[in-house]
Amino acid sequence: MDNPRGRVIAVTGLEPALHALVEVDASIICARCAEGKGCGAGLLGRTSGSRRVDAYVTSDLKVREGDEVRIELAPGNLLQAATIVYGLPLAGAVLGAALAYFSGFDELYAAMAALGGTVAGLMVARLRLRRSGCFRQFTPTIVERLSVGR
Repeated sequence: MDNPRGRVIAVTGLEPALHALVEVDASIICARCAEGKGCGAGLLGRTSGSRRVDAYVTSDLKVREGDEVRIELAPGNLLQAATIVYGLPLAGAVLGAALAYFSGFDELYAAMAALGGTVAGLMVARLRLRRSGCFRQFTPTIVERLSVGR
């Protein structure tokens, strides 16, 4: 996945903790998605138009409204976020169904246990993502100013 480019809409905060609201063209976010070979995330969200992304500004960059910038999120962080958001509920569902099955309950109880495990996994994921360090880790960062705005 290429790092998306966007235009800065607003800059907020005080140095060194600057944030910028960046408008990114959603149709060019991922070349694989544009080819129809992506992960399928675009099926659930908007695939045309633009999206607004809150991003951190690195301390060595000076950005202002109208600047064209490049934002990035480390691939390892993206994989970790996906594992938390999708993996924990899935693991909860499988674990709940397996426990009910091996305890000798029938399919209805296994299905209810899977649903309960999914909810438990969602709650654990939510708690994990609400930690302050986690929010910083999974927020994109502006890494380059490509052109100066008006």
